[in-house]
Amino acid sequence: MEEHYRKGAIVKPYERLSMDQIRWLDQASMEILSEPGIWSMNERAAKLFKSYGARVWEEKEENSFCWRVSLPSGLVREAIGHAPSRIVLGARKAENRLLLEADVPRVYFGSGSEANIWLETEIEEYVSTTDESYKIMAPRFRELRGNSQLLSRAAKLCEYLEHLDFFIRPLNIQDPEITPENHDVNKFFASLNNITKHVQAGLTNLEKLKDVVRMAEIIAGGSETLRENPIISFITCVFKSPLQLVDDTAEKVFAIVNSGLPLVISSSPQGGSTAPIQEAGMVAQINAEILAGIVLTQLIRPGAPVLYGSVPVRARLDNLHDLYGCPEFNQYNIDCVQLARFYKIPCYSTAGVGDASLPGMQATFEKLFTHLYVAMSGAQYIHYAFGLLNRTNTFCPLQAVLDNEHIGMIKECLRQPKVGPSLVEDVPKLVKKVMSSPHRLYARHIRKALHAGEVSSPYRFETSGLNDRVLENALDYMTRLEGKLSPYLDNATVERIYREVPGLLPGLKNVAQ
Repeated sequence: MEEHYRKGAIVKPYERLSMDQIRWLDQASMEILSEPGIWSMNERAAKLFKSYGARVWEEKEENSFCWRVSLPSGLVREAIGHAPSRIVLGARKAENRLLLEADVPRVYFGSGSEANIWLETEIEEYVSTTDESYKIMAPRFRELRGNSQLLSRAAKLCEYLEHLDFFIRPLNIQDPEITPENHDVNKFFASLNNITKHVQAGLTNLEKLKDVVRMAEIIAGGSETLRENPIISFITCVFKSPLQLVDDTAEKVFAIVNSGLPLVISSSPQGGSTAPIQEAGMVAQINAEILAGIVLTQLIRPGAPVLYGSVPVRARLDNLHDLYGCPEFNQYNIDCVQLARFYKIPCYSTAGVGDASLPGMQATFEKLFTHLYVAMSGAQYIHYAFGLLNRTNTFCPLQAVLDNEHIGMIKECLRQPKVGPSLVEDVPKLVKKVMSSPHRLYARHIRKALHAGEVSSPYRFETSGLNDRVLENALDYMTRLEGKLSPYLDNATVERIYREVPGLLPGLKNVAQ
């Protein structure tokens, strides 16, 4: 039932492309997949494509060996036709589940990336060197190396950010005890034990998939229950742009699809280096890469739950770093949202990343610039939306709190209009009633609108006077959120996970009181 899902924001989609333009881009992508095709570094995938009618041949390059795969458009279209248009992403609490429907522009926002740096904020008092009576409070920032305790802290904070709908680990765990063998189980446990919303991440080590799935089965209540309520899902960036199917990631795709759990087929070419910088070229190429990945999932198991994952970026022309806070970023992403809708596959999209290194005016502008436009496009699942700074290299919890407030205001801006025959009918009666009163004010009639959710709140961190205290107010609010109880798993569940899943750090063994 609808009440058992997070509400999301249903929007009237802003569309840049006409249907003719969508068809032109679709055709260009099909031509790319046919000629030159894709370079598959994975033999198993190449053989699977061949068994379904693709033309496949071996090709040696200077220092490598691969299989070239030419995908006919008929095969591509038939395979993507099997991808489900409706996907449910589960959660520890039923009311936090997400309903993703390709033809319903219901927008959800979540975190993302796997930044190495945690940016801590403290407010300190500073005194003017020319006038000792003049004092201000200003932020001081410290960089910390990401670890499992900080990831746990991020998950708990995100539990209480009301506009964050799902959790993708925003921080890499780099504890001395973390190894390639135990990275995945600790990353997922730190997340799942501290948040009741949907948890998604990439898989570092294919051999540890069974342990991560076992952990999720214990929490969900069994293997069948987990498939009905998939509290976890996976991200697979299976293509190294341009058009190269990665060997180890392809093996992860095989395993995740066979597990029955949802996954994202994600591609992130950089316009100007690994993809054309021009809109048509970038969008045609990333679309081809995503479609090829989705085809692979459907050839492995028809009907496998998959998201169309678009993460296109543009190169800075001075240093070739990723550039997020630019108009092209919006254009690329909105076009991809339209293409996902064209193929009837839910869209995993990108917004909320900026190039600023600290919270402030630049970060706010760059983030809102993408938050608003990508949300307007009707992307069902928007990641990177909370707390990221310095492109995707830094996670700042204070910035996540600011982003939460801004996204809440965006949701208010995009809510469906409440205008209908009965409502409009009442307007002249209300105006007549107020104008016949001695005060001629509408104040007494506000309560009804408040109860109906038609009145937004002021900016939570607003400030007055000559001192800008927005960051200080946001930090105070963050401190209150972090003071709340953690939504830990119960003791019996945690004990069972530690018995059955090897490699978990003892320091993460927090349980509900």
